[in-house]
Amino acid sequence: MQATEANFDGLVGPTHNYAGLSFGNVASQNNEKSVANPKAAAKQGLRKMMRLADLGFHQGVLPPQERPSIRLLRELGFSGDDASVISKVAKEAPELLAAASSASAMWTANAATVSPSADTQDGRVHFTPANLCSKLHRAIEHQSTRRTLSTIFADESRFAVHEALPGTPALGDEGAANHTRFAAEYGQRGVEFFVYGRSEYRRGPEPKRFPARQTFEASRAVAHRHGLDDSATVYAQQTPDVIDAGVFHNDVIAVGNRHTLFCHERAFVDQSAVYDALRGKLEALKSPFDVIEVPDAQVAVADAVSSYLFNSQLLTRPDGKQILVVPQECRENARVAAYLDDLAAHSGPIDDVLVFDLRESMKNGGGPACLRLRVVLNEAERAAVSPDVWINETLFGKLDAWIEKHYRDRLAPSDLTDPELLVESRTALDELTQILKLGSLYDFQR
Repeated sequence: MQATEANFDGLVGPTHNYAGLSFGNVASQNNEKSVANPKAAAKQGLRKMMRLADLGFHQGVLPPQERPSIRLLRELGFSGDDASVISKVAKEAPELLAAASSASAMWTANAATVSPSADTQDGRVHFTPANLCSKLHRAIEHQSTRRTLSTIFADESRFAVHEALPGTPALGDEGAANHTRFAAEYGQRGVEFFVYGRSEYRRGPEPKRFPARQTFEASRAVAHRHGLDDSATVYAQQTPDVIDAGVFHNDVIAVGNRHTLFCHERAFVDQSAVYDALRGKLEALKSPFDVIEVPDAQVAVADAVSSYLFNSQLLTRPDGKQILVVPQECRENARVAAYLDDLAAHSGPIDDVLVFDLRESMKNGGGPACLRLRVVLNEAERAAVSPDVWINETLFGKLDAWIEKHYRDRLAPSDLTDPELLVESRTALDELTQILKLGSLYDFQR
């Protein structure tokens, strides 16, 4: 059946700030406690969405989560009215206020793992929200993520939105940042590719400096839950020393689309065997398989991490050509820029490179690929999606004006103690649910 890939980008939230909460994410830690610009961050992401929609891609938007999360703070024992809770936490445990105020849910590549209906036993699109249990500020996301996905993809005859896996280290799940899918065409049966950092029960190499957030056991559980066939599923382990170099998710070292894998030569343990497994299972489905492997001699892992070359979007245009969407930082790194120039000069699977300014997101450790959740949909499934989340000129205008009206253009860590920020955020989110026609999505609306 004819299908296309839609990208659902997360809107940056009103409390976008640099708290440096993500150990192992080099950019996040390097910019800890610097001053953020939530308005610029949200508009940068929104402009990327509109530009891709203008190029003919199906582009949706996912709303921010409520921050600060008063629910988390109350669960941790703080009481009183909302302003009192914020005041108490700011004085007694400012690190908890920072976690409760994180805008990290904007990185919707971590929101869930998605399997299209062509791959699943019951013929539905399956979503498993990521438990993100390795970080407190992210572990609070999955309940709201499930509520949002269940609202936007509400037709249970076409969509299955699961609960997150149990939040234990053995089942650490970071979502689609460690998952991709290969197929000859989006609507045909494909091979789903799960990448993990460590195994809880199998012996194998592990990173020594930074934690491996995705486990083999979590990846396998998601595959089983989605009803994927073993003959069309491949598991691979990230190279431990690249995790220690700051590659906290696979999408910092590799990206795939249709039958193309674009990756660094040090991305996976036993990399040639990974290629063979993918190629063999795709050949069984009569699909080609192309690998663009970037040599370490041309682009070192440190360059990949600083520029986010692989945290790019690899997309197929309506005319069948593939484009690579990269952040501006790729043009500011001489070695990466030279590689991209060479890539564009030679005919191959990637036909063009688009550059976007996503500076505010990049400073917090997330590039173009972090900002989007990929969902393959056939025509009937696309028609069943909540209609007012698709980006077009009208929605772009409304969201741009909404950001201009409600967002601050400066947010320092000390501003998180301001109770008025919660009031501003709730006012903004209440209006947003009306724009997107999503009903009472947030706790404060219920």
